[in-house]
Amino acid sequence: MESQPPQPQHEEQSEGSQSKKASKKEAAKLEKLRRRQEAASAAAGVAGVSIDTPDPLAANYGDVPLEDLQSKAVTGRKWTEIGSLSEELKDQSVLIRGRAQTIRAVGKKIAFIVVREKGFTVQCVLTVAPDLVSGQMVKFANSLSRESFIDIEGIVSVPGVAIKGATQQVEVQVRKLYCINKAMPTLPIMIEDASRSEIEIENALKAGEQLVRVNQDTRLNFRILDLRTPANQGIFRVQCQVENIFRQFLLSEGFVGIHTPKLIAGSSEGGSAVFRLDYKGTPACLAQSPQLHKQMAICGDFGRVFEIGPVFRAEDSFTHRHLCEFTGLDVEMEIKEHYSEVMDIVDRLFVSMFDSLNERCQKELEAIGKQYPFMPLKYLRNTLKLTFQEGVQMLKEAGVEVDPLGDLNTESERTLGQLVLEKYGTEFYMLHRYPLAVRPFYTMPCPDDQSYSNSFDVFIRGEEIISGAQRVHVPEFLETRAQSLGIDVKTISTYIDSFRYGAPPHGGFGVGLERVVMLFCGLNNIRKTSLFPRDPQRITP
Repeated sequence: MESQPPQPQHEEQSEGSQSKKASKKEAAKLEKLRRRQEAASAAAGVAGVSIDTPDPLAANYGDVPLEDLQSKAVTGRKWTEIGSLSEELKDQSVLIRGRAQTIRAVGKKIAFIVVREKGFTVQCVLTVAPDLVSGQMVKFANSLSRESFIDIEGIVSVPGVAIKGATQQVEVQVRKLYCINKAMPTLPIMIEDASRSEIEIENALKAGEQLVRVNQDTRLNFRILDLRTPANQGIFRVQCQVENIFRQFLLSEGFVGIHTPKLIAGSSEGGSAVFRLDYKGTPACLAQSPQLHKQMAICGDFGRVFEIGPVFRAEDSFTHRHLCEFTGLDVEMEIKEHYSEVMDIVDRLFVSMFDSLNERCQKELEAIGKQYPFMPLKYLRNTLKLTFQEGVQMLKEAGVEVDPLGDLNTESERTLGQLVLEKYGTEFYMLHRYPLAVRPFYTMPCPDDQSYSNSFDVFIRGEEIISGAQRVHVPEFLETRAQSLGIDVKTISTYIDSFRYGAPPHGGFGVGLERVVMLFCGLNNIRKTSLFPRDPQRITP
């Protein structure tokens, strides 16, 4: 009798691997079921507590009536911020206010509430005890809906083990609990779901568990809820610091902050990407930049100016980095000899900014990186400056052909960014002497070659964030340049006239606030760094 041929070993391994995967999935399902049963059992236990029985501790919990929230009185009570709760406050009584992030009952006598404020969380514990916490109070706590605003008064305690579900490593033993404002019982999106990283979702899938993935449109439709995630709290606090550093650095360099009109008679950049409107019977548009007016401010003898304000672009750009409205960070300054003076300001400003963000925003960057992992930005103490021609040559040597007198497309910019990183070890660099044909009408041509201009772009992680240049300050030349690009000179006559009264050589640059934050934090879409994004398809909320 012939023996059966042995089965191939790889088939046995494959069956074993599949068996392991199946057992992992089964274990994940059983664990999920166990948690559900545990929660249901705890809820049933709390539900068994009668609220009809008079409670001598009833004054220690409940819904705060609207009348008491209408600025009725100043009591002098002091609230402690959740982010300030630490072991130093052990055994002290504190009053905190925040959102009920999670509520979990353990039988009839214990409930846990994780309270969140400004991205920080603390675990609060209700334990039934004579003259302190009643069963009815535990039941009230369990009846709260997630994201409701609550006040808690209690004693700070320090547990013997690390607290995994909260940022603060202390607990608050609850003595009083009041609901300030209830959230609806069922929310459109759960903060827990909106806070998950793609890595968590993928790992759960491998383990046989399907977690909720909140897509971008859903997030933006319910932006109020989405903004409550730790990552978004971090993003917009970093954004605040970018704006603050920008302002403080420039003030220290002798710049003056200005505010220019956003309703203008003619387009500020030229082209068709303009929001047009009727201004009391006169054609007008929303400013594409403060370009014209910040130059006029230089002619008004302010010497050095900056502005932080809205910018409007009507272009139909359905990309990850374009918006129809964004916050512009704009600079204009007199030039003594060379437009490199403007580039030097950019250099020192952004190196200072990156240093400050890394130093001041460690917690915020950590929160962002937890949901959207990224590598810290690589930059040099003295920013790399390459000419456009040098950049084109680097691309050519890498097998990428580009028009030497044209602009770089998105893919070429990314490729060049990678080449620069490999050769110079930086993700932040400048490219200057751009072809004149691809720059705005007010850009000054190079003295040695009229095909190029005294202009520059600045890049982070292979994407452009800044455009800058020396400006044309001679009115006749400015008219010629405007007409060559199809701009009606009559619509910008006041701008051109400002140079007829004597104008110094000057230059400047503009940068999008949202784009700086997006690229510094390695995010994949500019909508993540716009509080309420406006793009070709979105004008709400």
